[in-house]
Amino acid sequence: MQQLDLVPITDLKGVAKKVAEKLAKLGITTVQDLLFHLPLRYEDRTQIYPIAALSQGGYGTVEAQIQSTQIIQGRKRMLVCNVRDDTGSLSLRFFNFSVAQRNAMQNGLMIRAYGEVRRGSHQAEIVHPEYKVVHPGEDIQLSDTLTPIYPTTEGLKQASWLKLTEQALVLLEDGGLTELLPPQLQPNNISLKQALQTLHRPPAGISQFDLELGQHPAQQRLVQEELLAHNLSMLRLRQRSNLDAAVTMPATGQLLNSFLAALPFKPTGAQQRVVADIGKDLEKPHPMMRLVQGDVGSGKTLVAAMAALQAIENGYQVAMMAPTELLAEQHATNFAAWFEPLGLKVGWLAGKLKGKVRAQSLEDIQSGAAQMVIGTHAIFQQHVVFNKLALIIIDEQHRFGVHQRLDLREKGVSQGFHPHQLIMTATPIPARWR
Repeated sequence: MQQLDLVPITDLKGVAKKVAEKLAKLGITTVQDLLFHLPLRYEDRTQIYPIAALSQGGYGTVEAQIQSTQIIQGRKRMLVCNVRDDTGSLSLRFFNFSVAQRNAMQNGLMIRAYGEVRRGSHQAEIVHPEYKVVHPGEDIQLSDTLTPIYPTTEGLKQASWLKLTEQALVLLEDGGLTELLPPQLQPNNISLKQALQTLHRPPAGISQFDLELGQHPAQQRLVQEELLAHNLSMLRLRQRSNLDAAVTMPATGQLLNSFLAALPFKPTGAQQRVVADIGKDLEKPHPMMRLVQGDVGSGKTLVAAMAALQAIENGYQVAMMAPTELLAEQHATNFAAWFEPLGLKVGWLAGKLKGKVRAQSLEDIQSGAAQMVIGTHAIFQQHVVFNKLALIIIDEQHRFGVHQRLDLREKGVSQGFHPHQLIMTATPIPARWR
């Protein structure tokens, strides 16, 4: 039995070099990749609808007799084929057509057509339907499954996807995909193999509504496995991070008490609870990774300032990164107003700083004269050297790339320890990420 994650996509019939390159653009290099490239929607070609039963904006297959076919000359030349069944009439309209098409649509012959039903000037119509003229004695079988429509790229038509997935499903029938969930955790007792078979070729009669909403049990089977894998990965990352060394920074109150005494207001109960939780994390010998989520104006910046003071009073530097120069400058102004009366220097670094001002800022960061450093992505550039960076605060982290955040983290790692990280956002993020 071949493991399908080891079977290259080029083993499938019809996958030459050019097709393989197109598939690679979509991240498909193995048969397993292809099986997990799921349809984005489905078309129901499993039954023939009476014309009278078609609804505007809906899709369906009709089989009717050709009544007339004519080429209409106008601003845009078009071919119109009028058809009728026992319940009503319908127009099939083509803007791109050939003489052969026109000649094939002979009066009295039957035609089977599929497409979106629209309101026409005189009656319902389907524009550019997929169709086949049915000759006497010819029997055209209906599909016994919904027709999948796959996400694609230029040069790969849906017919190609059907042929490729048909081959992949044959290989799947023989096995080759590792079942990771034990039976007791499989929703509705659906195996991975059954789920993929159902989603690639949903049988006639299946609820298309459930599929469109992502609520079908086969979809839920894959969702549950993906969520479980995500949570296990996050737990593993957390376990690994707990093995990394960070500096312990107990709260002495030396700066924080002076800061709170100078404030014209008292932090809210929620702010005090969050700061207490952060303070406990900063006292641990492994790096904190904490998310503070709150609406705009809820006081996240004050929480960040109080956390920063705990690091600074222990003799370490703090870096705060904001996604825009405007926001970074606002933070720098606020922190300077809070920290400078305490005898602390707030450094500022952004792309617009040039010449001597920029050189002085870099020198203050490297020497440690700037205990609090605020800036944009400029602060994680290679030539920026910190003195004792022990706490990183990131505002609206989702607006930074993963590598950008890692680059800033490496500024601390290069000193021999991992910096603590505090993430602030107004965008709701699942609690499990914290």
